[in-house]
Amino acid sequence: MRIIFLLFICLTSHITYADKLLILGDSLSAAYGMQQHQGWPALLQKNTEWQLINASISGETTAGGLARLPALLTEHQPAAVMIELGGNDGLRGFSVELIQANLSKIITLVKQHNAQPLLMQIRIPPNYGPRYVRQFTALYPQLAEQHQITLWPFFMDSIAINSDLMMADGIHPNIAAQPMISDFMADLLTELEKK
Repeated sequence: MRIIFLLFICLTSHITYADKLLILGDSLSAAYGMQQHQGWPALLQKNTEWQLINASISGETTAGGLARLPALLTEHQPAAVMIELGGNDGLRGFSVELIQANLSKIITLVKQHNAQPLLMQIRIPPNYGPRYVRQFTALYPQLAEQHQITLWPFFMDSIAINSDLMMADGIHPNIAAQPMISDFMADLLTELEKK
């Protein structure tokens, strides 16, 4: 009986650890313009067994995320890290090479902490010029292939084209969009669990 009990404790500890997901993102994941409980991470937490740690900050860049990541990994010991960064870099016109280098370092750091990197595709508005937009968009699948990691589709793809789901700035999803993003992310997490 004692052996079975100890085995149960070990399995329970493993499940708790495996369910921990760190969200490293920007304003799109930080409930920008609303209360934290209204954002998609808080809504998703109610519908998933994963323990979500939302470390997203409005205005965050890949460099900022890279600088904060070591402490976050040490503190939370996540099993997986969702990387939702690069949008602010793109909006500021940072070089694609710099963005790619920072994201590559983030992915490598996550792997070094025995966590699974989950890279989200990010897109920027077309008014930044076709060449820059094309190179920016392409860097995400390139990184996923280079590091052999999961590339998740952008949760804003179906949101950004609907003005009813966007704030007046045309960049951020509004409160009405948050449940949709939560459902979208729940499906991705379900697929992840099957792998």
